[in-house]
Amino acid sequence: MPVSLTLNGKPVTLDTGDDRRLLWVLRDDLGLTGSKFGCGIGACGACTVLIDGKATRSCITELKAVAGKKVTTIEGLATGDKLAPVQEAFLDHLGFQCGYCTSGMIMTGQSILNANPKATREQVAAGLERNFCRCGAQVRIIDAIADAAKAPTAGAQK
Repeated sequence: MPVSLTLNGKPVTLDTGDDRRLLWVLRDDLGLTGSKFGCGIGACGACTVLIDGKATRSCITELKAVAGKKVTTIEGLATGDKLAPVQEAFLDHLGFQCGYCTSGMIMTGQSILNANPKATREQVAAGLERNFCRCGAQVRIIDAIADAAKAPTAGAQK
């Protein structure tokens, strides 16, 4: 059954198995490889996308669950050539090391800022509790998102 949604600001209709996991539809069918496969059980956060502005694990989300919703991937977070404040802050704070968790961290960070544009460092740390970074960049990641909360458009996700 075809599934219609808004993906990175554009209407999309997909005619594929509606019980397929969103992560694989994004990566395999649409070529959006920013969301990563980590654990496959929704525990690590590498596959995080925004669904209606809220962080969601795409590896455990069936395509039919996003019908009629707004899905944003890391590829759709920037506006043209202008990075979102959270993306800029990751660059400023070197909020990555190997980079595998980066898109999931950024998307979760954006979700935190969508819910609370002026989130404190402690609130950011609590919000990232379920995202894993095996390289040890957590302090820089938390600093980056907390710094992005100071930007005037921090919570202005499309």
